[in-house]
Amino acid sequence: MEEELRKAGKLESIGILAGGIAHDFNNILTGVIGNISLAKMYAEPESEILKTLKDAEGASLRAKDLTHQLLTFARGGVPVKETASIAEIIKDTVRFTLRGSNVQCKFSIPDDLWSVEIDIGQINQVIDNLIINADQAMPEGGLIKASAENITIGEEHSLPLKKGKYIEITVEDGGVGISEEHLQLIFDPYFSTKQKGSGLGLAISYSIIKNHGGYITVESKLGVGTTFYIYLPASEKEIHRKKTEEGKPILGKGRVLLMDDEEVVRNVAGRILEVIGYEGEFAKDGAEAIEMYEQAKESGKPFDVVIMDLTVPGGMGGKEATPKLLSINPDAKVIVSSGYSSDPIMVNYEKYGFKGIITKPYNMGELSKILHKVITGK
Repeated sequence: MEEELRKAGKLESIGILAGGIAHDFNNILTGVIGNISLAKMYAEPESEILKTLKDAEGASLRAKDLTHQLLTFARGGVPVKETASIAEIIKDTVRFTLRGSNVQCKFSIPDDLWSVEIDIGQINQVIDNLIINADQAMPEGGLIKASAENITIGEEHSLPLKKGKYIEITVEDGGVGISEEHLQLIFDPYFSTKQKGSGLGLAISYSIIKNHGGYITVESKLGVGTTFYIYLPASEKEIHRKKTEEGKPILGKGRVLLMDDEEVVRNVAGRILEVIGYEGEFAKDGAEAIEMYEQAKESGKPFDVVIMDLTVPGGMGGKEATPKLLSINPDAKVIVSSGYSSDPIMVNYEKYGFKGIITKPYNMGELSKILHKVITGK
């Protein structure tokens, strides 16, 4: 228990710093990714410019993934959960991660595996980290065994978990193994025995699983291999299949008020709104947004939708401003915007009066879809 508290304390302290950096970086990335999505519209198909822009977009999206990893450390981080099949996530992630590798994976996953309620992106990240580590532990090639099974944890178990139904996920490799001395440190931030790598992978994985109400542990022997065990609470809920939507931005029309304290976000959002058919006006904080909303309503040119940045350092953010805005117009359509946030508002936005969410950084397609959905109700 002392060891668990020590790990949690280290993650919490680094989380405060990482969360602040990642939040600011997401604002900058919104400017980068948004402008790239705009520039792609003006590039000729098959041109070198379009190819270069796509490469830049790919690099920016990798930076976006990095900020999401950092924000996983954020204090009190709440995963944005949905009911999912862990079997599909394990298989898809392993196959993707091992593309081009000389390591193979053998799966042992029953058809009747219970569903889980998880943040799919975060759990993908955990599986990805474990498979990368297993792959790197076997440079000459080898076999990874990935399995999952339904288990019920009772009082007879020594695991630091509440009683109930869980999925036990096991990732086993036949690699070089980890010494007993290092085994105590592998979940510590920035600890790594490898020349390449940040030492963040397992620390992030530990934090993710902990925030899901689960547990991750490891067994290893030098020269024999390493086995990771993950326990995730099972869910009684049914899985809802989502259709993936790709394609061009959805054009629309209407008046949009966007509140954000970052000029780079206001600038790129303004250009995107113009391109996709909307008339945009902008506020730096919640107080200014309320004043502009009230003036527009009185002048007979009300805003069709408002996009509110969740927090404004030193000023009124969307969290405080939206109730005031709803008192002016109970039918106001407000979208909350933020970086990948652990705030309960981003997880249960409807309870706070919002009609939708958009996480930073976002591109033209994502902004156009949420506006279309909120304005039309479709």
